[in-house]
Amino acid sequence: MRFYNTLTRGIEEFREMNKGRVNIFVCGPTVQDHFHIGHARTYIFFDAVVKFLRSKGYSVFYLQNITDIDDKIINKAREMNIDPSEVAEIYFREFLEDMAVLKVNSINYFAKSTLYIPEIISQIQRLIEKGYAYETTDGVYFEVRKFSDYGQLSNQSLDQIIHGYRVAVNENKRNPEDFVLWKKRKPGEPYWESPWGPGRPGWHIEDTAITETYFGPEYDIHGGGSDLIFPHHEAEIAQMRSISGRKYLSHYWIHTGMINVNNEKMSKSLKNFVTIREVLKEYRPEDLRYALLNANYRTQLDFSKNLLEESKKQVEYINSTYRKLMNASGNKDIELDAGSIIAKMEEEASNDFDFRSVFRDLLEFAGEINRDLEDISRKSADEAAKIFRWVDVFAGILFSENNNLSGIVEDLLNMRNRLRKERKFSEADQIREILLRNGIHIEDRGDNTIWW
Repeated sequence: MRFYNTLTRGIEEFREMNKGRVNIFVCGPTVQDHFHIGHARTYIFFDAVVKFLRSKGYSVFYLQNITDIDDKIINKAREMNIDPSEVAEIYFREFLEDMAVLKVNSINYFAKSTLYIPEIISQIQRLIEKGYAYETTDGVYFEVRKFSDYGQLSNQSLDQIIHGYRVAVNENKRNPEDFVLWKKRKPGEPYWESPWGPGRPGWHIEDTAITETYFGPEYDIHGGGSDLIFPHHEAEIAQMRSISGRKYLSHYWIHTGMINVNNEKMSKSLKNFVTIREVLKEYRPEDLRYALLNANYRTQLDFSKNLLEESKKQVEYINSTYRKLMNASGNKDIELDAGSIIAKMEEEASNDFDFRSVFRDLLEFAGEINRDLEDISRKSADEAAKIFRWVDVFAGILFSENNNLSGIVEDLLNMRNRLRKERKFSEADQIREILLRNGIHIEDRGDNTIWW
């Protein structure tokens, strides 16, 4: 398996640290607002990656942090006139709900940063002892100049980074580029006790404290959006490597590209900020998963209604073909080796997670199989269905079975068939229209009617 490593800026063969086992950490959200399609792209992609790795036989531990205290959460709490912990809990629950709907269910553990204060304090203490951090009147800071490899991940020299800081925004710091590890308490803010007085952790330190707790000082894969490369991931590397003295924090770094909306950068100020829930009012979770996986994950993606509409059509075509296979009852056996087709798709996905090529092959296969669907035998249909199910293991694009919904649809179809036999075609057509408005398509095949 080969994929792009941001750290080396090239495609590399993946070699896990411990045979058959993979530890992966992906930066989770700051839980202070509704979650947008940028979140969806990152978390759907890594969900597919982890599921694909597991399908190849790897034992994967997927860890994700939850930032449940920071300036944004505190400000939101003031707006809502509630405690910051309540804000964090409200939006954490919303995040879990959104991920469940999107079938993002591969994470082994969500680690809330406020539950790791002792581990955070331990890391800061060790950084001070080793001469990489210092205390000021307002907090504890990491001294960037002490870590010579700072900038390696983002491909910047330390001199470039230092010169990029033109204004010292905090006169308490030794150098403007230094970043905070511990923020001393301000009036009205939540706090935890520490050797440097009451306060709260900085953003970067929570991640390394969490990953060290579960994975130790180094692990296999670190993921996140490309906007986190600098300074967040750069800071994580500096912190953990300064403590451990090792060459790596993570051996492989994977980053997803940013999203534009209708060719403009997504931002609240431009009023093109699209939340996951807004998209799901009009489209299925499977449509969104397909749209976001059907592109090179490292590239900038232009998100638009056209993209969603095209994805919806392709998802419906894939699902209609699959459901027809499930209802096949003909006598025609066709030559089909699902194993060889799956092997080709697996090879494609193993090449820098090229899910787009997998979808292309699946659509081509669906087109070929549709020519024989009227007569295909049950045996051949079962063999063909294996391909759809294999893709769905990581893609999550087959519609979920809902037993209650199935019962309602079947009852409506029985009613429609009775109306047709009674030659009440207008009433029968009304049932078809009702189903279609609710995203359910039907096809009459002789005396049988199938739906998807």
